[in-house]
Order: sequence, then C-alpha cells, then structure tokens
Amino acid sequence: MPSVAHVAVSLGFLGLLRFFGAPWSWSLAAGVGAYLGTGYWRYFYVAARTIRRDANGLYVFLRVKWEIQRHLRIGSTIPSIFAQTVALHPDKPALVYEATGESWSFSRLDQLSNAVAHWALDQGWAAGDVVALYLESRPLVVALWLGLAKVGVEAALINFNLRRDSLVHCLEDSHSRAIVFGAELADAVAEVSGSLPGSMLRFCSGDLDLDRLASLKARPLDPLLSSASRLAPPTSDVTKGFNDRLFYIYTSGTTGLPKAAITWCCS
Repeated sequence: MPSVAHVAVSLGFLGLLRFFGAPWSWSLAAGVGAYLGTGYWRYFYVAARTIRRDANGLYVFLRVKWEIQRHLRIGSTIPSIFAQTVALHPDKPALVYEATGESWSFSRLDQLSNAVAHWALDQGWAAGDVVALYLESRPLVVALWLGLAKVGVEAALINFNLRRDSLVHCLEDSHSRAIVFGAELADAVAEVSGSLPGSMLRFCSGDLDLDRLASLKARPLDPLLSSASRLAPPTSDVTKGFNDRLFYIYTSGTTGLPKAAITWCCS
C-alpha cells in the first residue's frame, strides 16, 4: 500500500501550489502527478481495472443494507420472507442434499415445515420455548428449525459429534423443553438418558424399534409429522420480529464446553 510519506508529499505539493494562488484544477493535477511520479501509478492502474467489480460489490452491499432496513421497517420475519419466496418460486429447488442427490422444492419444504409447526403447537410449545435438534445433516433439519420458527419456537442446533457431558451441557444451557434426535444418534442419547430431566420430551426421527424407543423414553417423530396438517399454522400469538432470535448453534468448542452462537432473524 502507498506509504504515508508519499501521500504526504503529494498533499504538501498540492497545498504549496494553492498557497501561491494556483487554481484548484492545476493544484490537483500537480498533486496527482507528484503521487504518480513516486512510483505508485500501479495502484491507479489496478483501481481502473477493478472498478467495475468494486462498483458491483458496493451495489450489492447497499442493496442488502436497504433490504434489511425495509424488512425492519415493515416487521418481516424469516418465515414471512420464506412464504413470499414460496409464492414466487414454489417448484424451484430450495435444498439439494449432496449425499443422496435428493432435491427439495420450496413448496415441499414449506409443507413439511408447516407440519412441524402444527406438531409443535400440539405439544403446547409457545414463542420463546426452545427445542434441541440433534441429528446428522439432512434436509429435515432445515424443515424442523423453520417449522419451529413459524410458531416462534427457537431451535438449538447441536453438533452431532458432541457426546456425554458436552451434550448434556448444551441441553441444559439452552433450557430445551424437548430434544429431537436422529436414530443414528440413539446410542449417544442413551449415554446421557439418565442425566436428562424427566420433563424433557424426546422424539426420534428415523427407523428405531419400539423396544429401543421405550428404553429411551422417546416417541417416533416421523408418523406425527406425516399426520400433521400441511396448511400454514396460525401466527396470531407469534410476536417475534426481525431483531429476535432465530436459533442457537452449539458446535464442538475449542476450549471447555460448547457455547451457543445465536443466529438472529436479521443475520
């Protein structure tokens, strides 16, 4: 980058010419000439070559800032913005699961998240309650946190590599009223089952036999979602806005126990 000395020389030369009464146009031209003469013309060359890219980046940045301010002004939420997108592009891919190549359209994601929202209401959960999601990465995870958000319930996304004390800590720290876990993590849940409060509801997604579910005090989630309504849930009791929490993310902490990274609706 240009040194302070070179910039100072250029500005000093400009000021000296102005002191002796030279016009601004002459002074500026001479100042730029002095700057270029110090060997830093390359920066002007690079700036000229990248001005289109930089202008486009500035345009995108300002547009995003304007959109955020607009959503704040009209009281948008992530679910309401998602609903607008569904209305515009119902059949476009919303999610593509790389592991299997499975593609979910916006309409499919919307319908399943609506089922999640109705299931959450059936459990008696309300805005501000927290439900832990402990599953390996797959499209259902998005449907779960989005469906919970539609009725104001916050998801605590727990890294599926966490075990024992770290897992219990996340559940306690988030004050989760329930945990939804994948069948692939049943062994990890079994390890901490005795440490979980009796009031914490447990739901399992995936294939797990009834005896194993009973030993974990868990209910199968998939049938509950299959029978739930696909219509949009009532939102009259949801008071959350664009500045409120959307969900928590618990990763495997580098020091000590995991800490929650809070994702806000306006993030």
